Amino acid sequence: MPIIRVEMFQGRSLEQKRALVKTLTEETARITGCNTEAVYVVIDDVHKENWGAGGILCTDKVHH
Repeated sequence: MPIIRVEMFQGRSLEQKRALVKTLTEETARITGCNTEAVYVVIDDVHKENWGAGGILCTDKVHH
C-alpha cells in the first residue's frame, strides 16, 4: 500500500489537487503494479510562515 505525502504551499485550487492526486495515483500504480485503490495520497498545505529554506522563512523571501 503506497502512501504518498505531498507538502506544498497553500493556494492550490481543488481542481489542481484533484489532478495531482489522480496523476500520482495512476503513475504509482503503473510503476509498482498495484491497484489504484491501494495508493493513498496525503496533501499537507503549509503556510509560507511555517516553511523555511536557506535559513529564511519563505514569507520573507523576495521573488524577482
